Amino acid sequence: MGKGLLLLHGPNLNLLGTRQPEVYGSMTLADINRAVEQHIDAYDVQFRAAQSNHEGVLIDCLHEAREWADGVVFNPGAYTHTSIALRDAITAIELPVIEVHLSNVHGREAFRHKSLLAGVCLGAIAGFGWHSYILAVDALLHYWDLLRD
Repeated sequence: MGKGLLLLHGPNLNLLGTRQPEVYGSMTLADINRAVEQHIDAYDVQFRAAQSNHEGVLIDCLHEAREWADGVVFNPGAYTHTSIALRDAITAIELPVIEVHLSNVHGREAFRHKSLLAGVCLGAIAGFGWHSYILAVDALLHYWDLLRD
């Protein structure tokens, strides 16, 4: 396939495994990155993962992805509900981006029900714990296959 995948994690995701495991699960961020990397091992996909608690750094990662990636799986964390700047960056890079969340944001507080990013993403997957990332990667792989047909 010869594609590039950026797995991008937003604020507080560096605390996975210890931060509210009843909501976010017990897997660490390194565990999730490893699980995704193993999942795509059978495909010809260049893989990079990054995490930041800073909005500007996440924007920089998205901008840099234009140079090498063919898609992004992105858990923007709380920036989902607040960041017009990330929305603009997703639009600007012209890559398929899948928004992903560990928890079911629609079953939580009302302020989490609105995503400022969903409208410029290829799709969104939420509520399946760490497996949400695998589902998002599979959706991106399927999207790439559709483009080839």
